[in-house]
Amino acid sequence: MEEYISLEPVEKNFEIDTIYTDERIIEEDTLSYRVLTHAFLAGDKKYLMEVGKTIATIDQYNRPLQKIATYVLLGLILFTLIIDLFYTRFLLRPLGKIIRTKISNRKFPFNENSVPIRTTTTDFSFLDTSLINLMQQIHEAFEKEREFTANASHELMTPIGILQNKIENLMGEPEVNQMIQERLIGMQRTLNRLKRIVHSLLLISRIENDQFSKNESVGLHELFSDIEEEISHRLSEKEITMHVDIASAVVLKGINRDLIFQLMYNLINNAIRYNKQNGSIHISDKIMDDGSCAVTISDTGIGIPEEDISTIFNRFKKANKSEESGGYGLGLSIVKSIADYHAITIELRSEVNEGTEFIISFPCDLIL
Repeated sequence: MEEYISLEPVEKNFEIDTIYTDERIIEEDTLSYRVLTHAFLAGDKKYLMEVGKTIATIDQYNRPLQKIATYVLLGLILFTLIIDLFYTRFLLRPLGKIIRTKISNRKFPFNENSVPIRTTTTDFSFLDTSLINLMQQIHEAFEKEREFTANASHELMTPIGILQNKIENLMGEPEVNQMIQERLIGMQRTLNRLKRIVHSLLLISRIENDQFSKNESVGLHELFSDIEEEISHRLSEKEITMHVDIASAVVLKGINRDLIFQLMYNLINNAIRYNKQNGSIHISDKIMDDGSCAVTISDTGIGIPEEDISTIFNRFKKANKSEESGGYGLGLSIVKSIADYHAITIELRSEVNEGTEFIISFPCDLIL
């Protein structure tokens, strides 16, 4: 009853060749069959042949076949993905090595020599050579700029010193009247400012040339106590209160004490310079989950406009360009150079007329 075949004569003009579903009565049971019909000519007679199979039997075989087909398809997809992944990894291995060695793990300035990547792919070889040449050009340009800054700053000290001596000698002459004395004092003040700028440039140049050792240790309590003692007269002049809330006994190691002192001093000095009369400065620290230490220096000053925040650490760039501020645009540049020299990160938050907050994060390897 699952299958049947029938053959019967038909008219010669009868034509059919198809598959359809129909019901048949077999042994007094009505069953649904999938029927293949075909009319053909045998001799001078035409016959109609039907081959039928029950729908239930077809479904019974279809399910296992569908499962097998699904498993085969999934296996082929997985096999294709594995082959594709292996081929892609093998093919793009030189590109990954170029990214790791020439881009991801490189730190400026590029002091170490770049080794060309071994590859037979022309495009990868060209890319690798171009990156090596570009890094070499950047390194040479940086070295020239650093050498020029150091030489120019050093050479400027001699004429500045000569001018200062001549002005001091001239001020001591009895023939110089009061008006000329005042002008000479103004010139002396300008020379002093120029001298401080040159000293700052020399300091930055020495930092960038790795001329400072990093084998000292200092506690944060001790550091801020020394800064507070040295800067107390500036606080009194503007009637600013400074709260030092260093809770943890953190000791910094592998640093240059004078440079770290200069970093913190410059930030606190700026907090005083750009603060409001009767303002305040708050200094606190916090041990982070990863073991690093973050020191926060916040003030109630005039703040920094948002458009200036991205360039605040650039040389000769300052947010407040008024003469009363007394800044020369190098204090924060020195801070950035010292921070980079010690792998310290600095985060800046500021709002105009509300105040400024610097967050100095010391990595774990600098914490004793």
